[in-house]
Amino acid sequence: MVTQQHPWSRYVAIGDSFTEGIGDPEPGVPGGHRGWADRVAEVLARGSDDFAYANLAIRGRLIQQIIDDQVEPALALRPDLITISAGGNDVIRPGTDPDEISSRFEYAIQRLSRDRATIVIFTGVDVGFSPVFRGIRGKVAIYNENLRSIAAAHDCIVADQWALHEIQDQRMWAPDRLHLNELGHHTVARMVLQALNVDNDLEPMQPEPLELRRWRHARVEDLQWAREYLVPWVIRRIRHQSSGDLVTAKRPEAGPYSAGPLADD
Repeated sequence: MVTQQHPWSRYVAIGDSFTEGIGDPEPGVPGGHRGWADRVAEVLARGSDDFAYANLAIRGRLIQQIIDDQVEPALALRPDLITISAGGNDVIRPGTDPDEISSRFEYAIQRLSRDRATIVIFTGVDVGFSPVFRGIRGKVAIYNENLRSIAAAHDCIVADQWALHEIQDQRMWAPDRLHLNELGHHTVARMVLQALNVDNDLEPMQPEPLELRRWRHARVEDLQWAREYLVPWVIRRIRHQSSGDLVTAKRPEAGPYSAGPLADD
């Protein structure tokens, strides 16, 4: 296993379902989902006896909820590396203002910068490939440009999903078309490690060309997806509910990285 020496010993990840790892199920790990952050922590922990990792992200969280519920607990863990992906759930909501969301994000960065930890932020995916989200592509682009300005002002590292063309392939996405699958999370983990300038032996995935589908079969799949995922999502928005209601952080304390279940004391 090849892992370059790096300066970090205490990594805390905050955010929403993207950072929680939804779409990458793994029953043997805390929370039942692995995701890109766990994969990054696994690499960073190699060869280190004192590396600690916590993941406070919870699915469905809006940016103000992340500020209110995750920023101070993250700082209390005294990390020297923080990743934050926030605002995506706000941006996809109709009528929201990417400038206002960005203002909240910058406030979060100002607070997270208190102890001079390395901070990694994420741009949004270029959703032009998605028939469902193509209409908000411009809104995502505006938000991304604001994030780049925030990163420059506060010396953050940018993990650029907009430029990560590999994840514009539908094979990278879970059946709900909202979350990355195992391949997608693996690809993001490689991108984050590259942004951190950490050499590693994670190999790029090279799936076979997508099998051509007949038009009728594709439309049947679209209808099934709408019934199973889109309609419940819309209903939750109307009822002001979140998929993360009653869900708690999967790794609330910073501790040695473990790919398996946490042992009882």
